[in-house]
Amino acid sequence: MTHPSVHLQLSSEVVPSVPSWFGEVAIVAQLFTTSGVLKSIEEQVRFARARFGIYELIDFVAVLIGYAVSAEPTLLAFYDRLMPFATPFMALFGRQNLPHRSTLSRFLASLDQPTVEAWRSLFLEDLVLRTAQTFPPGGLWDRLGRHWLVIDVDGTKQAARQRALPSLAELPSAHRRFDRVCAPAYLGRKRGEVARTRTTVLQAHSHHWLGTFGGPGNGDYRGELARAHDAILSYAGWLCMPLSQIMIRLDGLYGNGGVLKDLVQSGVGITGRSKDYGLLDLPSVQTRLQSPADQQTTHPESGASRSLFDCPAVPLTPTGPCVRLIVATHPTSSTSKPPIGVLRDAMVYELFLTTASPSAFTCADVLDLYLHRGSFETVLSDEDQEQSTDRWCSHTACGQEFWQILSQWLWNLRLDLGQHLSPSPLRVTEFAPAAEPLSVPPSNAVQEPLSVAPHEPPRKSPSVPANEPVHYGPPQWARPSFTRGFAGSDFEPQPDGSVRCPAGHPLTVQERRPERHGLVRVVYGARIAHCRPCPLRAQCQESLTTRKPRQVSAVLWPIDVTPSVPVQPSPPTVDVPIEGKSPPPPAARPPASALAPVLWGDWPRCQLRRSFVHLLRTQTVELTLRARPPEEDLSSRHEEVQTRAQRAHWRLTWQQRMARNARPASAPPVEVTIYGLPVALAAYVGANQVTAA
Repeated sequence: MTHPSVHLQLSSEVVPSVPSWFGEVAIVAQLFTTSGVLKSIEEQVRFARARFGIYELIDFVAVLIGYAVSAEPTLLAFYDRLMPFATPFMALFGRQNLPHRSTLSRFLASLDQPTVEAWRSLFLEDLVLRTAQTFPPGGLWDRLGRHWLVIDVDGTKQAARQRALPSLAELPSAHRRFDRVCAPAYLGRKRGEVARTRTTVLQAHSHHWLGTFGGPGNGDYRGELARAHDAILSYAGWLCMPLSQIMIRLDGLYGNGGVLKDLVQSGVGITGRSKDYGLLDLPSVQTRLQSPADQQTTHPESGASRSLFDCPAVPLTPTGPCVRLIVATHPTSSTSKPPIGVLRDAMVYELFLTTASPSAFTCADVLDLYLHRGSFETVLSDEDQEQSTDRWCSHTACGQEFWQILSQWLWNLRLDLGQHLSPSPLRVTEFAPAAEPLSVPPSNAVQEPLSVAPHEPPRKSPSVPANEPVHYGPPQWARPSFTRGFAGSDFEPQPDGSVRCPAGHPLTVQERRPERHGLVRVVYGARIAHCRPCPLRAQCQESLTTRKPRQVSAVLWPIDVTPSVPVQPSPPTVDVPIEGKSPPPPAARPPASALAPVLWGDWPRCQLRRSFVHLLRTQTVELTLRARPPEEDLSSRHEEVQTRAQRAHWRLTWQQRMARNARPASAPPVEVTIYGLPVALAAYVGANQVTAA
């Protein structure tokens, strides 16, 4: 029995409730409409096949967007929830009728690779244009103050379980729906009979997806890595970032010289684990392992201790190129094969490759940077829990990849909308503390050969150590040009090492260039995506037709060097061996002085997305369908006159095809009211703000 003050009433009238995810679909549809994405899909991603009726690609994209946002377990459950609101749902995208589930399946099954590639290009283009307005690229700042953009490349696997079928001579061969999208593969801890592998690309600072490339079975990891590399090059080109500032972190799957050779030769930086243990047999590596270790590291959680040996120039293949090899060793009493590394003489050897110089990252920095890629696994876990990107949406390779690209697109949109809902500043973390110059213990000191200049007697060593850091004064900025544009002093320095222009956009360090008299010139560069729409462009860049972003530079003067007195460079030196003595083995020299800490800048990964989704799922969404206008009396009208093209069933143009299921202008208006959203988010998506009564 309820309380006497509570009156419970029941009604036989069926009034379905608005789905909790309908508000988010409305926000995404409005954002795609106002930003021109829907128009770009209609014009750039075109696909025509039979048995689709009046529907076009944009109709199926609308359904897949709703399916991805809803997180319903199956397509059947999604359609059951959507059917009472099919008309307002399609009206959000400017369409009239909702395609049937079977029509959607036929569409995904008939997609071809050119359509998927056009879809992928539009996805990457929208990512760059959208994040340029919301997220600066973030990055990693090494011990020299140089800016890096870290991108993770790794694979994930989805297993498919199939029913066991008898194989008898009197029975026809079994037909498996997964034969076109899956293949037998190494399943690991996943249960199933066949699997599909996809290589994913993640921007490690803003946590945006840059692409996904799948294949049946174990996949073609070399081909998928090459395609991921092309996507990274396109992303860097859109951001106007030099390839030398891109750092790709790779798993041990890609740790072969033949696989990494193309990446190194392209100019991008790499950091990854190597499984080419034949590098340990190189004479230069063996000689280095006989010397004392450069650094000792201990993992703070596992307590694993490693000795690190730095080999600065090791040929990746017999014909090059040369990379930096870090050898990590730790003793073991076990005689079984280790899960990672190779066992030799009761010592486990692990290999790590990088193209970063020792002055930028120490051995421990390289190891920590690689182990830090473990955060990539948490992103994949969040994706599986929130969106289930690997769910089987199609039984063809192109259809499944089309769906997975759309799912990554939605992930990026949620980050973007979450940032506009509750703006979060860039988080700068001390990735590695300032390192003191390392010194060789006296017991391990090795006499070095004499170094003298040609035709000169040996000179006395200077009293100041060569690795003593040089102190610089405050930066000297460039003066205004003759056009009276913004001077360098108008750009405000930031704590993370960047500067901010008068319009509020960041300029990051692009180059540190040594000049005469011991000077160092620091060049800061903006992004073209910020400069093109900037209202201050004419005053800042002196022209509206400039194709390059704005750059400013500052000159740093050493405190102990007088600018008016030039510093004469010392003559080159050569090694003169001492007669009667063999040259000593190379000593374990400490790395160059690297006092600056390593900084990592990123944004929250979970807070932005989850706060946005939680708000929309807990707020009221109202749908208002106005009455249709009165029907006109068509009895007096004659039958519509057909054209000769219609009578002959000529092929329709793209505009005519799109108009078949377009929502007519005479259709009754649909109003969607979402409560609880701030004014800033409404202005960003281009929606009207309802004032409180």
